[in-house]
Amino acid sequence: DDDDAAPAGPSALELGAAIDEDDPASLLPRAPVVTIMGHVDHGKTSLLDALRSANVAAGEAGGITQGVGAYRVPVGESGDAVTFIDTPGHAAFTEMRERGANVTDIVVLVVAADDGVKEQTVDSIACAKQARVPVVVCVNKMDVQGADPERVEAELMAYDLVPESAGGDTLYARASAKAGTGLDELLEKIALQAEILNLKANPNRPAAGSVIEANVKKGLGVTATTLIEKGTLRVGDVFCAGAAWGKCRALLDERGDALDEAGPSTPAQLVGWATGADRAPLAGDRLQVVPDEQTARKLSEARHELATQKRDAKLRAATQGAFAAHLLGLGGEGIKEERSFPVVVKADSMGAVEALTSSLEGLDVQDDVSRVKANVVFGGVGDVTKSDVAVASVAGAYLVAFNVGSNGAAMDEERRLSGAVKTRYYAVVYDLLEDVETRLQKILSPTPDGELVGTAIVKQLFDIGKLGRVAGCGVETGYVKKSSNVRVMAGDSIKFSGKLRTLRNVKTDVDRVDAGSDCGLSFKEWEDIEVGDVVECYEEV
Repeated sequence: DDDDAAPAGPSALELGAAIDEDDPASLLPRAPVVTIMGHVDHGKTSLLDALRSANVAAGEAGGITQGVGAYRVPVGESGDAVTFIDTPGHAAFTEMRERGANVTDIVVLVVAADDGVKEQTVDSIACAKQARVPVVVCVNKMDVQGADPERVEAELMAYDLVPESAGGDTLYARASAKAGTGLDELLEKIALQAEILNLKANPNRPAAGSVIEANVKKGLGVTATTLIEKGTLRVGDVFCAGAAWGKCRALLDERGDALDEAGPSTPAQLVGWATGADRAPLAGDRLQVVPDEQTARKLSEARHELATQKRDAKLRAATQGAFAAHLLGLGGEGIKEERSFPVVVKADSMGAVEALTSSLEGLDVQDDVSRVKANVVFGGVGDVTKSDVAVASVAGAYLVAFNVGSNGAAMDEERRLSGAVKTRYYAVVYDLLEDVETRLQKILSPTPDGELVGTAIVKQLFDIGKLGRVAGCGVETGYVKKSSNVRVMAGDSIKFSGKLRTLRNVKTDVDRVDAGSDCGLSFKEWEDIEVGDVVECYEEV
């Protein structure tokens, strides 16, 4: 029976909605959606400030955009407008920048006149090319000493951004966000490019669009910055996005003022999500108005189940891969010893969680014999909770909070654990990544000379006169020899690497203790041993 046949390719469930085309007669002109891109500190957000006469940059940590923002800017007295998307300048947030390009009509590439083409300038050009959208170049900071727009144009020509003056088709504008000059020229170039594109959409249909960013706000719960691409979203509409759904309680513009509706090319903060922070929509999820709450709930649950299955499959694959690598490393030459540094991430938006996870898991610190990589065991939106602290405790993870705080229950749980878990707070992504990389460096240490011949677990501690601190241990595998090179581990952290000072069995000095027996150990020039630590013994062959 054909009705029972499995559909080919991705389903409408996974895509978000069935693809339907509007009657050309129903299409009306719409405003262009413009994404501002470029290298960090080249003045992207300041340029947008100047265009919309608001001071956004002053509110960003370090003066650097930390998330994706969407703004509607009136143009002249005609009532026309341009929707701008402001993306982070961090290399760490390339993924969020790419999402901005995927919903945009035009990219404005901002390049500082005194600095020229940089790494993230090239990244931005690549994003625009992948999204197949035209680029308008804004040479910013024309008021700065050393400004050389001709050099900037020459550098960009190497990336096929040839200005009209040189026989190309790329529109260029020269401006100064600080001095407020050249802004009209930039808007004119954007309007000209939009006219060439002939942008249209049907406003008289159920709304469809994309989630640009999602976060949790006090008093409002989950909110999402959305961009409507076709149709009109109104208060009272039931909607679905990814594994999340809700009923629109309010629509807010970028200033927090209420909107009655949001039509094509209109960004709006959508309030009224029924699913909580654990099911917040992801940046890039397709937003779709659906007929009723039952349909929304059913779609949401089905997508959540699909996402869970994919996540579990990925986890199984990662676990099997790690186990295979471990087996290869047993006795294998040239195979590095691998260790994992678990991290729990909480942030103010799902886009930030995803970008931080990608950046953290890209950290890889290694030397000739071993390597350490960060592994995000959990990531979520909103303040740190008691549950987050519990997850970090069980996993022995480093708990980081980006642009969020901790609730009272979480702080109480940290105190109860007596410092075993401590939340680290960050407002700038560079600081977070730098601290984690420093931790990885501390974990990284060469394996002691020789082969691993035995392990012992510390069960008790004794302070014995001149001997100092002695660790009462149970030998778990192999044997412990007094002449061995030893390494003391706490989870994946290396606490000590050196030699034994004493090895005793029932108050008698011995040269060796085998598995199944207890022993007392002390270490040369080190006493920071704790219950639960693992002593690894290596013997040179």
